[in-house]
Amino acid sequence: MNLAIDIGNTRVKMGIFDQDQLLQYDVVEKLPLNYLTQWLTNHSIQNIIYCSVGKVLDQKLQAFLDQHALFLDAHTPIPVTNHYQTPATLGKDRLAAVVGAFALFPETNCIVVDAGSCITCDVLKKGGHYLGGNISPGIKMRLKAMHEFTAALPLVEPGELRAWIGDSTTAALRNGAQLGAIFEVMAFVDYLETHYGDFQVIITGGDAEYFVKNLKREIFVHQNLVLAGLNQILKHNVD
Repeated sequence: MNLAIDIGNTRVKMGIFDQDQLLQYDVVEKLPLNYLTQWLTNHSIQNIIYCSVGKVLDQKLQAFLDQHALFLDAHTPIPVTNHYQTPATLGKDRLAAVVGAFALFPETNCIVVDAGSCITCDVLKKGGHYLGGNISPGIKMRLKAMHEFTAALPLVEPGELRAWIGDSTTAALRNGAQLGAIFEVMAFVDYLETHYGDFQVIITGGDAEYFVKNLKREIFVHQNLVLAGLNQILKHNVD
């Protein structure tokens, strides 16, 4: 069995895989070494892979991972062709999500949308050619930015939209942030399909449900796409 670990800015996601099947999943704010070793003790883990946003890890945890785990970086062999011009700066969670999409739809053009702190839209051509993608602020980041970089606009939380035209400042801010994110993704998908043909849209991330409700097209939802992609990269390196 394989263990995949995605170390993000605010939380750590962990998943145990038997081949392609996710058997167990957990999300923690921090990953103490004793918690990790407990997982390893309770399961017959053969291989470990992890990716990180670059944050400094606990020294003992880092030493353990250096010895026992495959670290996903720009030099790690992957089962897709990476056409990104600056692979060293490419977020490894983005890369893992693309690999996860390729495992699901190897002969289909895909747009991988990760709707989290930032919204990333990545383009995978059929046959496993990763072209790159776009990054923009996520919904909460948009709302927070309008509050912090202005003198009078309040901090508004995401919520239900009553109409496309905001009839209060709160509604106007929500519309601008939430509808703006939807329109942005819709326009990107429309542009790609106009120039390259049909695409399968795959969405993951904390705000995935909101996008599914509001994007007027068929969408494949995979909440653990990054972990699934990490597992595929691990299999590619150890099989």
